[in-house]
Amino acid sequence: MKLLIAEDDAVLADALLTRLDRLGFSTTHAADGLLAQQLLLAEAFDAVILDIGLPGLDGLQVLRNVRVHKPALPILILTALDSMEDRVAGLDAGADDYLVKPFEFPELEARIRALLRRHRVVEAVRDELYFAGLRLDRAGQRVWAGEQALDLSARELQLMDILMTNGERVVTKEQIAGELAADGEEVGVNAVEVYVHRLRKKLDGCGVGIRAVRGLGYLLAATDDA
Repeated sequence: MKLLIAEDDAVLADALLTRLDRLGFSTTHAADGLLAQQLLLAEAFDAVILDIGLPGLDGLQVLRNVRVHKPALPILILTALDSMEDRVAGLDAGADDYLVKPFEFPELEARIRALLRRHRVVEAVRDELYFAGLRLDRAGQRVWAGEQALDLSARELQLMDILMTNGERVVTKEQIAGELAADGEEVGVNAVEVYVHRLRKKLDGCGVGIRAVRGLGYLLAATDDA
């Protein structure tokens, strides 16, 4: 599980990183709001711990901006602001939970686990994914472009699932390789490039393409070739 910790207090951030790393999370730290927003829009995270009082761009604005692009991302606000108005403002801006400083680490850990459980339940019922004119039927293991089923291999279908799950978010080659290798078979970055090339050909004429973002990875994009 990959977490972003957006916290400008260096001592608290270090404690959070150390504690959560020991629990098996992969953690990334952002000390200001601009960096936090940049990371959240460019990378895929499983959950976010977000301080409201961030320099550069305050946490509430980061929250509102990110929610436009990632409505399902679990986000927990961590802040010293404890009035009813502050809680309401945070939840209305799109937070899933709100924890006031000072706090006990066991409670924070429990809240993160609860957020992730709820997120997994939501994902589990999403048997179909949609992007532009494409529909991915997870139960039937098919991808449809309108009324036409695409002839995809098992790997191409997996890649399509990864890209459609992330929508217009960039997915790195390393992330794709890691997800394709979830069944235990090693998948390298070169293999990812081959799968992307093959899938691009099969998407030709469907109104959806795979766009390469130099230095970052891939994302789906609507085209004019439908």
